Amino acid sequence: MTTLFDHAREKKMRHEQPLAARMRPRTLEEYIGQEHILAPGRLLRRAIQADQMSSLIFYGPPGTGKTTLAAVIANTTKSTFVTLNAVMAGIADLREITTAAQRRLGEYGQRTILFIDEVHRWNKAQQDALLPWVENGTVILIGATTENPYFTVNRALVSRSRIFQLKPLDNNNIRDIIRSAMLDPERGYGQRRLTIDDDALEHLADIANGDARAALNALELAVETTPPDQDGVIHITMAVAEESIQRRAVLYDKEGDCHFDTISAFIKSMRGSDPDAAFYWLAKMVYAGEDPRFIFRRMTIFASEDIGMADPHALAFVIAAAEAFDRVGLPEGHYPLAHAALYCATAPKSNSVMGFFDALKLVGDEREAEVPNHLKDASRDQEGFGHGVGYRYPHAYRDHWVAQQYLPSTLQGKIFYEPGHIGYEQTLAETVRQRRELQLAAVREQNQSLAPPEILTFSPADKAAEKWLARAADTLSSDLAAIRETLFASRPFQRHDLILDITADAGVFTWEALRRVPEGGVFALVASEAAGQQLLDQAESLPLLRRPIILVGTPEQLPELLAKHDSDIRFDFIVGRNLLSRASDRSAILKLVAGLLLPGGGLAVAENIPRFSQRLGAFLPRPQDAAGQVRHERFLAAEEAVYTNPADPIVNWDDRDLMQQATDAGLGVCKSSCTVFRRDQTIAPAQLERWFADHPGSFAQRLSQHGLTPEDILAAKAALARAARHVTWHSTVAFLTATHD
Repeated sequence: MTTLFDHAREKKMRHEQPLAARMRPRTLEEYIGQEHILAPGRLLRRAIQADQMSSLIFYGPPGTGKTTLAAVIANTTKSTFVTLNAVMAGIADLREITTAAQRRLGEYGQRTILFIDEVHRWNKAQQDALLPWVENGTVILIGATTENPYFTVNRALVSRSRIFQLKPLDNNNIRDIIRSAMLDPERGYGQRRLTIDDDALEHLADIANGDARAALNALELAVETTPPDQDGVIHITMAVAEESIQRRAVLYDKEGDCHFDTISAFIKSMRGSDPDAAFYWLAKMVYAGEDPRFIFRRMTIFASEDIGMADPHALAFVIAAAEAFDRVGLPEGHYPLAHAALYCATAPKSNSVMGFFDALKLVGDEREAEVPNHLKDASRDQEGFGHGVGYRYPHAYRDHWVAQQYLPSTLQGKIFYEPGHIGYEQTLAETVRQRRELQLAAVREQNQSLAPPEILTFSPADKAAEKWLARAADTLSSDLAAIRETLFASRPFQRHDLILDITADAGVFTWEALRRVPEGGVFALVASEAAGQQLLDQAESLPLLRRPIILVGTPEQLPELLAKHDSDIRFDFIVGRNLLSRASDRSAILKLVAGLLLPGGGLAVAENIPRFSQRLGAFLPRPQDAAGQVRHERFLAAEEAVYTNPADPIVNWDDRDLMQQATDAGLGVCKSSCTVFRRDQTIAPAQLERWFADHPGSFAQRLSQHGLTPEDILAAKAALARAARHVTWHSTVAFLTATHD
């Protein structure tokens, strides 16, 4: 029983908690950052809001909000929420929790969510003890770990859990968190009079390096150690901020991902003959305290493995540099260390090692840059997170070199190594300069950005759902299948992406979209309730959270339809077929689509171009009599006039017009291409009736506007009915892709 003294003690403890603990968000609305998994419409957000949790593992660096996200779930769910810390808890604690969970489930039907912080700290036996209870549904596991779960959590637990990778917060997120703490009157400093200079706020956000806890700890130190001025205002200046957080904390774990990813990037940069990138990754390891002897060991291997007989002196040089390091120690030992790295990256000996210290200074002065995904170590988790995918192996190319990105994106063009102009090094200057230019050109042309991105989420395989989706997606004609593949090949997808099928009546793209984004979400816009119900009926075999979210209406009504779910929903990808060719105002639709895309989001649509479509005149037999030939020529001329009429909005456009309209709508990088499709088909009498019906806008009515008499039109209809039964029909499809700025 809780007494008055217990309540007072708990209240005092809450008040005396560090600011970072007090400011921990309590709801999704208070949570800042991690939009890639928590933005409106994403699967994880929908699961939390609907209280339909399955086992989860949150993986990411310290201070990114893993434990906070678990606390938000605890505040949202109706299930019993139990917390363990793997550092202090063991199998006995787990046995007690699972026993209680069994009782609650059996007696009250209430589920239990078990949150295990630092789950990687449990050994294999402890994790094995947890597995049966997760497997039989006694508890729903939520694990938090700073270590790669594919290598620190039992494979069986991983295969039964959705994995969400949390990324370091950006500076905007950190600034918002700091401002929130300053204004909150209950948990923060809202009851005190505080001001912070813009440069001081920027310094705290930058040096925190994506760690919200570090930023709040620095703010707390600044506030608590700064006396108020004569007006009672605590003024946080740049000087105060610098005293509160003096040194950037570089994320680097000697036994985990950062260790392996950084040494992988270092080796690949040397193999790619990029001395600038080699200096940068070497500087990161030295700054973080990596053992230089480990680096020397890797370079010794590299000298034989990647340089070999191309320069037989490389191995001897690296070993000599390692011996020199052992003799002089640190800090002067940086010189032979950097010298050996430079030798391996360029092969010839160089005395331009001073560039290494520019890189070392950069690591300390600027926000830490992330390893590009294609340079990360692929040997351990390529399947799980997509690390290393897109890396081009230089030995597979002519001269054992290929232009690709080695430096982080934020440091492209940064030069650390400048070849000298004496001795053998002078022969390197032109080669290094040319390769730098080619690498920058490759990045500018976005050749590298098309490499598959890092995989940030994972779901256990649902074989029944995957088989059903595969069948549903493969029931298309060859033309439609080719169109679908072309559109979905226009961009790499993340499993947590949010996709809108904007022309979903037939479900041509809906099922493929669901296959691509198992932890994201798919919205499907249909024109009628009947079409929407048909999609829902088809999706009954899928789990509830995997089903598409149906919107009934027109593209123009999308903002209103989406607002019923969440006004902030924005998409990573919008796909459709004949969205624009049927629209009365294509520019307006494209502007609306641009407003629904996230920055960097993509649009891909396939549009039949009527101007280049099949001419019926090609199926008319040429008459033998003179009068018939004249009528035949009149029909061909009138038909061509219909399809080339510059005043008719149905036919007066092509793929170039679409691309210009997309650019004008603010869709950024736009591309278009055309493909001709041919298919064998039968022209049914009902189709002829539709084409030659006498009503405004019909094909027959358009022919009459270009000189054909009713007798000419009837004669052509009769000739087609006799001759054009089984034909080869061709159509031209424009593929428009765009990336939103």
